[in-house]
Amino acid sequence: MAGLVSSYGWWLLGVLLLLGELLLPGVYLLFLGIGAIVVGANALWLPDLSWQSQLVGFAVVSGVAALIGHRFYGQRARRAGGAPLNEPGLRLVGRRAKVSEAIEGGRGRVAVDDGWWSAEGPDLPVGAPVVIESVQGSLLKVRPAAD
Repeated sequence: MAGLVSSYGWWLLGVLLLLGELLLPGVYLLFLGIGAIVVGANALWLPDLSWQSQLVGFAVVSGVAALIGHRFYGQRARRAGGAPLNEPGLRLVGRRAKVSEAIEGGRGRVAVDDGWWSAEGPDLPVGAPVVIESVQGSLLKVRPAAD
């Protein structure tokens, strides 16, 4: 612990954690790096601060930074909304579409935004409004929309 008692040791640890953040996925090392840099600044201003106090300060500052970061990144992820990265069709569930090729024998095509999707559902004529109930790969399960 002797190397971390000085402010330079904390700053070095903070920089290494921030560099590690660039190499690894996620944002966890960012908060630890922020904690180390803040404790390094405190160690410079308060040179008599014990190493135990420095460790407690590191834990507290890192925890607070993680909570603030989680709120920021969590809200951003919720606003971005939507489906998981590898399942973009899930964002279509509950949306309305129009039949572009008649659904006959349970199969047809529907137009959603600027694309066409294969659809499965009850027999419907071209132009009939539908609601997307679920997605299986590139196949949409639809039902007639209640107007």
